[in-house]
Amino acid sequence: MRIQDAVVLVTGGNRGLGKAFVEGALQRGARKVYAGARDPGTVTTPGAVPLALDVTDPDSIARAAAAAGDVTFLVNNAGISVRASLLTGDLDDVRREFETNFFGPVAVTRAFAPIIVANGGGHLLDVHSVLSWISQGTSYSANKAALWQATNGFRLELAPQGVGVTGLHVGYVDTEMAAHVDGPKVRAEDVVRQAYEGVEAGAFEVLADDITRNVKRGLSAAPEALYPQLVSA
Repeated sequence: MRIQDAVVLVTGGNRGLGKAFVEGALQRGARKVYAGARDPGTVTTPGAVPLALDVTDPDSIARAAAAAGDVTFLVNNAGISVRASLLTGDLDDVRREFETNFFGPVAVTRAFAPIIVANGGGHLLDVHSVLSWISQGTSYSANKAALWQATNGFRLELAPQGVGVTGLHVGYVDTEMAAHVDGPKVRAEDVVRQAYEGVEAGAFEVLADDITRNVKRGLSAAPEALYPQLVSA
């Protein structure tokens, strides 16, 4: 699918990686770009169309779908990270993260997939993580792994209806969400460029940094190779 002339909706499009997705779509000639946000007043990108959208609120999703019935390309980007331990973390935090990072994209896709189909087909891009494949012992890894499988399921169901599906995997992106990380980060603009190139090439998956590519290669090895800290010397 070509981004040029597409009608794009980016969830969480008011800041961070989502803002970069909005800007990148406009630069590539999208006909219209909706920037979804809980508070549409926080959308500051010139040329973007602010759209009130809380991915955890069914009524908000329904209103957004009614207001943006021309969408042909959905970017499920909205997400949070509470860094909760699965063993000892607050279960309310774990549930809140799953509501945003897993059930949110599923609900938004269920609302907008029929719209994309009715508009002649298009594309879906889900933002995953390298932590879809390797755990840090947090709920974030668990919900991103669940979203990865949901994306695979969407691909199977939507392909016959003329909708392509791409999953984006990346490590740490240089945005506010990863401000606490002291380590290598990739620029949001570079992630967006690779993601949109993958979409236009019809790629099933885009691996946007070396960390992600190395982990993906390691999945064919014994599981303990991914967790050397647990293996006795």
